[in-house]
Amino acid sequence: MGVSVIVFGLVQLVPGDPIRLALGTRFDQETYDALLARSGLDQPLVTQYFSWAGRALTGDLGVSFRSGETVTSLIAERLPATLTLAFASILVALLIAVPLGTLSALRPRSVVDRVATVLSQIGISVPEFWMAIVLILVFAGTLGWLPSGGYVPLTEDPAGWAQRLLMPAVVTGVVSGSVITRFVRSSVLEALGADHVRTAQAKGLPGRQVFTWHVLRNALLPLVTVTGVQLAYLLSGVVVVEIVFAWPGLGQLALQAVQSRDYPVLQGAILLFAVVFLLINLVVDLLYTAIDPRIRR
Repeated sequence: MGVSVIVFGLVQLVPGDPIRLALGTRFDQETYDALLARSGLDQPLVTQYFSWAGRALTGDLGVSFRSGETVTSLIAERLPATLTLAFASILVALLIAVPLGTLSALRPRSVVDRVATVLSQIGISVPEFWMAIVLILVFAGTLGWLPSGGYVPLTEDPAGWAQRLLMPAVVTGVVSGSVITRFVRSSVLEALGADHVRTAQAKGLPGRQVFTWHVLRNALLPLVTVTGVQLAYLLSGVVVVEIVFAWPGLGQLALQAVQSRDYPVLQGAILLFAVVFLLINLVVDLLYTAIDPRIRR
């Protein structure tokens, strides 16, 4: 509810007349007044908000000023591409972060630790658009191994779907993986220094058993937290990566709505992003109880 109020209020501050943008340069006053009345923008702001919020509770997010399609159908059309990129990216991120962060923590201040620190710093610092352009130049332009962009549904062309997904997933996965690597390293180091781990080692338990049952499980809580945040961020649309790779996701939809002053689409997209964050935080909290029995009690 709080997000809906803030979003509705901020959208009203966006300069420009959405009706004029929707109609173009040639229109008469009668057409303008008719579209203004049909969109409800001639009503007071309080009336507009409660009308929009009431419809949103039933799943009706309104109609796009730009295309005339329902906001729900526009979001549903872009959702598969966003879900595909988000889950592929988080998989790449975990494949990078968990082994690299764990090795770094098991050998602190070693060559492996220093290399992992430098790589994670580079991954965080390098802009996504630069990395995306370099990959396109190398793998699409020079080598010709992959298409430079676009999206194909999995059901239509599985091979084309995988080829077009690879570079965007690597770009966003490297950035998210660099962030997660640092959390994995710090949480594993903290777990290794715990009293119960030293006791298990003193009792003579095998190193693999100590790591699996006493270190890894305690290190999972921060990992689950930061992975949930990164997944929510990816599900909200990675605008720059989507633009570079011509990926038809929700981030690009929201950007187009800002540029065209398409209030219903913008409000619906941001409201969806807020719901995604809330749901993922709820799932993370529920996973805590499965990982740590103390929280369950």
